This record gives sequence, C-alpha cells and structure tokens, in this order.
Amino acid sequence: MVVTDGEGRVLFCSPAQPGSCADITHARQLGLVRLLADGPAVEVLADAGYQGLGAQTGGRVVTPPHRKFKKNAPDWYEEMHERQRKAHSARRCRVEHGIAHLKNWRALTCHLGRREHMSDTIQAIAGLLSHQQTVDLSATRQT
Repeated sequence: MVVTDGEGRVLFCSPAQPGSCADITHARQLGLVRLLADGPAVEVLADAGYQGLGAQTGGRVVTPPHRKFKKNAPDWYEEMHERQRKAHSARRCRVEHGIAHLKNWRALTCHLGRREHMSDTIQAIAGLLSHQQTVDLSATRQT
C-alpha cells in the first residue's frame, strides 16, 4: 500500500506481505482504518479495492462509485455513473503518478531477489524516491 500527498509525493509505503491479500484487509491490519477514524479530518482518495472504508472512517476514504445495477441499467444511471467515475479518476491522477514513480525503479519492475527481501527493497526505494522528491521540491522553491 502506498500513500501519497496531493502532489503525488510518496509519504508512506507499507511492507510487502507474503501471499495475496485484499487491499482493504491490508489497510485494516496496518491500523489505517482506526487511524483515519480517530485522527484529523483528511480526505483519502482510494481505488475500488478500498470500497466500504468510507463508512468505517466517517467518509474520509473516497472510492469510485459502486455500481447499483449489474444489468439493464437505465441510460441516465449509466451516464451519471460514468461521470462520477471519471471525476474520481481525474482527482486520483496525481496519486497514480506517485505510485508509478515507484514502479519506474528497475529493482521493482523486475525483482529477481528473494521474496523475504522484497519489503526491504520497497522501503529502500521509497526512501530514495522521497529524498529525490524533497530535493526536487527545494530546488524549485529556490528559483
């Protein structure tokens, strides 16, 4: 799980877990739900893997709209759903760019090492990326 700020800079990168795990389960195990419910009022733009967290966090987690009709949806509903989905996607664009910056590192695109070391690799790359983004930010402020 990766958390970025509004500009797409990496703020947090969780350790990798062995096996497959649903996004929402991983967030619960890390204590993110409790932190968001009890912490300051922030808005978290999440993907569909976190659907349902909004109700548990007092509306702080915003996910794409859930489809109410599986089949034979009215035309007005299809248009409304598509508009809402595109609006959410446009707001999440910076978040996706931040995640993409992590995936640009060769060590993550073609990981050939042992799985036990994957968390350490991710944390190291997240630290390097965070430092790089901080240096880039301070350079732009000076000019």
